[in-house]
Amino acid sequence: MSEKLVKTPKPYMNPYLAGLGLGLVLLMSYVIMGRGLGASGAFSTATAVAINSVAPAHATGNNFYSEYLGDGQQSPLKDWLVFEVLGVLVGGFISGMFAGRVKKSIEKGPRIANSKRLIFAVFGGMLMGFGAKLARGCTSGQALTGGAILNLGSWAFMMCVFGGAYMFAYFMRRQWL
Repeated sequence: MSEKLVKTPKPYMNPYLAGLGLGLVLLMSYVIMGRGLGASGAFSTATAVAINSVAPAHATGNNFYSEYLGDGQQSPLKDWLVFEVLGVLVGGFISGMFAGRVKKSIEKGPRIANSKRLIFAVFGGMLMGFGAKLARGCTSGQALTGGAILNLGSWAFMMCVFGGAYMFAYFMRRQWL
């Protein structure tokens, strides 16, 4: 009988070193691309290009969609933010593979069912997406890019995100204990 080998996950990276690396990536983003990091713009671009392929008159006549279409681009792959998001997904997967952390699981506490956890995750993701559009940028764009250039709105947004999370955590913690 063969015994299944279980790979012990490697320790997480030092958070200070990871923060320094992220800061350097942000700096290089400004130097090379002339703008900061963010993710929601990639999804907005993909949506605008999809709408443009189905209803071009509507997309070009709509202020929101036309902002993401640029010079009438027909592919979301013309936006560098799409490559940034794809790079984060692929890079995170490769990093997880090397660290031995890729596995099929649902992170949850013992008092919540898998289906309820997934419902909360989807609802929370939709709420974050709506908030990202309302705040004119996603959490990463607001915190990293806006915070780095000392944008007052970005700092206020992040304080509200953390404050809201701490207040809401009180009601959700029983699901994780």
